[in-house]
Amino acid sequence: MRLLKITAAALFLAAACVAAWPGTTTSALAQEREASPAPELNGAGPWFNSAPLTLAGLQGKVVLVEFWARECINCIHVLPHTRELHDRYAADGLVVIGVHTPEYEEEQDPVALKAAIRQYKIDWPVVADNDYRLWNAYGNRYWPALYLIDRNGKLVYSHFGEGNYEQVERRVRALLGKA
Repeated sequence: MRLLKITAAALFLAAACVAAWPGTTTSALAQEREASPAPELNGAGPWFNSAPLTLAGLQGKVVLVEFWARECINCIHVLPHTRELHDRYAADGLVVIGVHTPEYEEEQDPVALKAAIRQYKIDWPVVADNDYRLWNAYGNRYWPALYLIDRNGKLVYSHFGEGNYEQVERRVRALLGKA
């Protein structure tokens, strides 16, 4: 009987962990936000594929800020969907900015980050956030994480983990006036 109770407890704990793992309950991790000023993009670097960007310089654009790490498998799974959004909507005013915030110390190497950017064919701006300045400014807690900023510099939507790609695209289209 004791073995049965331990097994049941272990199964319950495993189910709870799966339910809480980023990417497995994506609908609960996507949220419309009350529009608030987006945090500025300064304090991190170096920048790759672009000179440093500012929100003032992006005024009038819709901005997708994606927090990722080069060794995060969930982040790597999301990259093709980010690429689709970039390729499909950049001409309409969408600017994608990758914020590489390392999970592990070895991910702080800018040479390795540059190689990962080449490997994953990332051609949008990427900023290295080794000191977690942007991560903290956004109050972020997950890899991967997407934040949408409207044309007026207001943070209006966030999504954490994998999935809900159609919902994210619908929100991008709405912000671009293409809904």
